[in-house]
Amino acid sequence: MNLTLLLDMAASGFDDRVAFGPRTGGLTYADLQTRANTGAALLRDLDVEHLVYVATNGPEFPVALFAAARAEIPLVPINYRLGREQLHELLDHHPSSLVVVEDEVRDLVGEVGAKRVSPAEWMELTDLAHAGDPGPEPFDPEAIALLLYTSGTTAAPKAAVLRHRHLTSYVMTTVEFAGADPDAASLVSVPPYHIAGVSNTVSNLYAGRRVVHLTSFTPQTWLETVRAEGITHALVVPTMLARVVEFLDEIGVDDAAVPTLRSLAYGGAPMPARIIERALHLLPTTDFVNAYGLTETSSTVAVLGPDDHRVAVYSDDPAVKARLGSAGQLVPGIEAEIRDELGDPVAPGEVGELYLRGEQVSGEYVGRDAATDGDGWFPTRDRAWIDADGFLFIEGRADDTIIRGGENIAPAEIEEVLRGHAGIADVAVFGLPDEEWGQVIAAVVVTRPDHDVDADAVRAYAREHLRSSKTPDVVEFRAELPVTETGKLLRRVLQADLTRG
Repeated sequence: MNLTLLLDMAASGFDDRVAFGPRTGGLTYADLQTRANTGAALLRDLDVEHLVYVATNGPEFPVALFAAARAEIPLVPINYRLGREQLHELLDHHPSSLVVVEDEVRDLVGEVGAKRVSPAEWMELTDLAHAGDPGPEPFDPEAIALLLYTSGTTAAPKAAVLRHRHLTSYVMTTVEFAGADPDAASLVSVPPYHIAGVSNTVSNLYAGRRVVHLTSFTPQTWLETVRAEGITHALVVPTMLARVVEFLDEIGVDDAAVPTLRSLAYGGAPMPARIIERALHLLPTTDFVNAYGLTETSSTVAVLGPDDHRVAVYSDDPAVKARLGSAGQLVPGIEAEIRDELGDPVAPGEVGELYLRGEQVSGEYVGRDAATDGDGWFPTRDRAWIDADGFLFIEGRADDTIIRGGENIAPAEIEEVLRGHAGIADVAVFGLPDEEWGQVIAAVVVTRPDHDVDADAVRAYAREHLRSSKTPDVVEFRAELPVTETGKLLRRVLQADLTRG
């Protein structure tokens, strides 16, 4: 099954309903279908192997996604905020391509080796006036829909391969066709080179929900857009939600009202429990959803739903309350196993590496052997555990595990405890090399304004709530922590900084 089938279904069902952009003057479903066909004809005429997208999220992106799908060539979204050397390194992998590139970075991208157009030029070229023969109806489910570069926070970025069957499987098992009300509108604040940006483009289209893109996030502009556009659903990363919560606290409850907002989804990085608890109290009529997934799994594989949030936050049972920090339960079509270091499954409640299997799981990279085993299991490299009721808890990357004196220590456990300190706004924990212990525990702390917190106070708080072996040996303070645009902590940056120091 090809993505164009989803577009054809949506165009047939919703026609002149706005799919992307503002209520008035936005891109309709019918117009998107026409532009995708026109863009496919252009791509075939140019005889390119890839359509590369180096631009912000907006109506131009779904046109690019479905035009490439119609032409049966991969779309390659690339981070437009990379430096010249990084951009050229990635673009060199795609010499025979049409590149849609933001004007602000066109000089960095250059003109050698491929054809370049701006987003505005791309939309002009896909106008009906330039319509040509889009070619035969795509039919190959093994065709590559997307090459999506991993963040490269610990190594050089690699291109994950997502085929049409992966993406369509994800959408058709998790989204009800035409399930959205006619007035439903989704505010998407993640970039197009992130899997959530892609999956939300396709899933909202299939549901019949209008999408508004917020390309430059501030909590104030987010709130203003929710109100002005009558947003019913929104997607943010945890750092964005933390800033929204802080902003709502500043302006007061009366000014924080967002009566149209029915659902607020977050994911992409761990969410501190205190932030989500505060968000639930500030927005009591909004349903909260935590979505966990990876690029290699075509987005979401586990969901903590609205009822799960409410039950957990008000429960007196510690085990149930702890689920507020979980990734929720698996979506239909996904299987999970937690395995030990020998590759054997462990019992519920035991920590190990998370393996996933399902039709939406790829685990394939350009120029590399497939990461999946012979039975289709994909090793996520996430340390995790599953409770007796099937709730999935992610403890962090396996590579981040601190081994101190032979004991395996999960940084996430220490971070969650330290965030409970009244004076700590955020914290990152990691291991540093040590001749005696192998590694010692380091914590980089961001303090709250008007709070006087020193290293001894941090250690004392950790010692009070954790075993002494999990007390940070090294404590440093920073004004902020380095994170990616999608909220992932750049732990290795801090680790390298303190190692050099």
